[in-house]
Amino acid sequence: MSDATVIPNPPAPIPTAVLGRRGMERLDLLLLTVESLDFNGGEAMLWATQQLGFENLFPNRVELWKRRCHNPLRRSTRRGRLGAAETEALIRLLCAMADRLYPMLHQLLSSREPSDLTAQRWSLVDQRLRDLIDERLNLRRGAVQRLLSKDHSAAIQRQLVLTLALAAGPGGVDRLRASLLDPTP
Repeated sequence: MSDATVIPNPPAPIPTAVLGRRGMERLDLLLLTVESLDFNGGEAMLWATQQLGFENLFPNRVELWKRRCHNPLRRSTRRGRLGAAETEALIRLLCAMADRLYPMLHQLLSSREPSDLTAQRWSLVDQRLRDLIDERLNLRRGAVQRLLSKDHSAAIQRQLVLTLALAAGPGGVDRLRASLLDPTP
C-alpha cells in the first residue's frame, strides 16, 4: 500500500474569464428577461444569491444592481469591467434562475402548446420586457431601439428565452459562459 493520498475528484478551478462589452450586455438582458418572466424576479435573485453562497459579493439588492450597471446600455452605467468572481457569480445566478423558470421557458418554446395560448404568453413577456427596458435602459442607444422595434424584438426575445432554456440544467453554466464569451453578435 502506498502512503500517497489520492484525491478522487479535485475541485474544478473557477474560470477567470472577464466578460467584454457584448457579453455584459447579453448577461444583463438575460437577467432582465428573467425579471420579465417572474414578477418577483428581483427578490428571487437576491434569495438565489444567498442560496448559492454569494452573499459576500451581493449582500443586498443595491450591490446586485451596481454589478448589473456595468452594462453600457443602462441609463446609469458604471465604468470598468466586472471581476472574474463577480462575473462567475452572475452567470451561476442566471443559471439558477433559469433552472427555476425552466417549466415556463419550456411552455414558451414548445410547439405542442395551443398557438393562441403561446401567443398570449409571448405577448405578456413582450410587454413586461418592454416595460423593463423602457424603465432601465438608455432609449437613445441604437441597440436599445432595436430591442424595442417591432421588426426585431420578437426574434431577440425568442433568442433570449432560448438562451435561458439552454442555461438550465447540468452543464448550463458552461454553455452560458461559452455563449457570453463568444465575440460574435
